[in-house]
Amino acid sequence: MKLIVVFLFACVSYYAFGQNGEVEIIKDPRLESLVAKQGEITPPAINPQIEGYRIQLFFDSDRTQLNDARARFFSRYPKIDTYTTYNAPNFFLRAGDFRTRLEAEKVKSEIENQFPTSFIVKETINLPRLDKEL
Repeated sequence: MKLIVVFLFACVSYYAFGQNGEVEIIKDPRLESLVAKQGEITPPAINPQIEGYRIQLFFDSDRTQLNDARARFFSRYPKIDTYTTYNAPNFFLRAGDFRTRLEAEKVKSEIENQFPTSFIVKETINLPRLDKEL
């Protein structure tokens, strides 16, 4: 018990009568200018992404069949990007960067004859391309 009382007295006296000190930071003055300069430089987003929709066209464990399906889709819609992902044991082929479900539904209705099992998936997409007319 005496040991506990002595320990508590030591802790209280340390915090009650502790010494105050000051810390001086010595640094190179060029460091501040470097930090300010780096703060001004904001690189543009290389590949900005948003929430949107894609159409899942096809999935299979054989990548050659997936590439055939991609070629069929690309021959009809060369301006729509396609994306391949792998989730064992299947490869998935998804197409498009649609901001709204309505845009995705429009394309899906056009491709239903070629890809009858296609469906719309909510996913993080790349910003759609802007077609510039010169």
